Amino acid sequence: MSGVRPVTRSRDTGAAAMGRRLSFIGGQVVTGCGVAMLPAALVSVLYGETSSAVAIGSAAAITIAAGTLAWHLIGTKGVLTIKEGFGAVGMAWLVMSAFGTLPYLLSGSIPGIADAFFEATSGFTTTASSILPDPSALPRGVLFWRSTTQWVGGMSIIVLSIAVLPLLGIGGAQLARPESPGPVSERLTPRLKETAKRLWFVYVGLTAVEAILLWLGDMTLFQAVNHAFTTMSTGGFGTESTSITGFSSYTQWVMIGFMFLAGASFALHYRALRRPGEYLRSAEFSLYSFIVFGGVVIIVGGLLGPGVEIASAVRDATFTAVSIITTTGYTTADFGAWRPALQVFVVGLMFFGGMAGSTAGGVKTYRIGILSKAAEVDLRRLVHPRGVFVIRFGKDRLREEIVESVQSFFLFYMFLFMTGTFLLSFLDANASEQLDLITTASAVASSLGNIGPGLGEIGPAGHYAGLPGSGKWLLSGLMIIGRLEIFPVLLLFTRDLWRR
Repeated sequence: MSGVRPVTRSRDTGAAAMGRRLSFIGGQVVTGCGVAMLPAALVSVLYGETSSAVAIGSAAAITIAAGTLAWHLIGTKGVLTIKEGFGAVGMAWLVMSAFGTLPYLLSGSIPGIADAFFEATSGFTTTASSILPDPSALPRGVLFWRSTTQWVGGMSIIVLSIAVLPLLGIGGAQLARPESPGPVSERLTPRLKETAKRLWFVYVGLTAVEAILLWLGDMTLFQAVNHAFTTMSTGGFGTESTSITGFSSYTQWVMIGFMFLAGASFALHYRALRRPGEYLRSAEFSLYSFIVFGGVVIIVGGLLGPGVEIASAVRDATFTAVSIITTTGYTTADFGAWRPALQVFVVGLMFFGGMAGSTAGGVKTYRIGILSKAAEVDLRRLVHPRGVFVIRFGKDRLREEIVESVQSFFLFYMFLFMTGTFLLSFLDANASEQLDLITTASAVASSLGNIGPGLGEIGPAGHYAGLPGSGKWLLSGLMIIGRLEIFPVLLLFTRDLWRR
């Protein structure tokens, strides 16, 4: 990274010292998680939900106390090495999900540990998977916490910590490295702390604007705030059992627009505030827009037929394409009831994802572009074996190691998809459940891409409550792996990373 001196090991490089530095980071993350619970407790108070307010307040107190203990009493501030940065990121998502279960467990809203962990993990990883048949039955405070997990997870609580807490020397840069999902980490300013602040400025601003627009429609203020939280985070947790189906076409079009914005790079949004032409100059944004438009056209073509209202078909097609490609997971139509060819197409859209630097999951648009360019060059090499070819994405010439990294990522992604499908089917069979291959495969694709709904029993009209407990733990792990872009998690299991 330019302008930053290289990481050097401190004198204290033992396992105990590394544990104290990771405890320092983990304590900050847990403390932030506890503070984020306080607004949910306040919502319960405002709605007269005394027992829920006490439960969420107790969860916040326990979480803040645990975080403070790890942060100030056990942890030690120090320079993070690369391996410690990866370790801190993986650890952060695990401890967030673990402590995020407390409001569910203490309030009795979700009594089972596996179910509560699944719901909390789905929230922080901005996956719309849920074990709740009817979210509207939850107390308002718990429902608000559920949305808050997605809003906090959307831009990453780690980046938030870097923005509002003192930088940990170079450790701040190393901590953000696994959270920078592009081929090159994109900074708006030389200082990472200032970059994080500006990204959060855009994130909070767009959330506020969407909440106001939704409130002007047919949503209550509570519904508008919750849906703004879970739209800008591309999370997809709704307040109703029917997702967005029961709201007006105005509300649905507003959400389409903000889902599309959330699937684009927030750094691009910030630059476009001063120079709107930045959108036109971005090759990735052009490809992202083309994929969305192509998805809409194909779905509209599949929906049109005798007796089908064109306006309704266009709206449902646009909403579905944008929601799935941006990995938001909201629905206005049960695509599980569409013709089989369209169902297969929707599952295919789950592998795309939004732009690098967005809150979306999936493979990401820039990787799709690089893979297609690399495939094109490979075909040309077959025709011209002695030719010299350059792979470009937009105007940028791509280094060979970037192309190889993208190809490796896609290989691992598909390997995890196939392995996860096999394991979920195996666990389901041992639990004497009767989930079909369509349900298990779409569940894995949805979890790995942080999307939410799939096909079969977990379709838009279903939920994940029927999965065995072991299957829920497996899918929770896949959500975290997908959210962290695979490599940071896989590296934690390599001997080279931890070798002194």
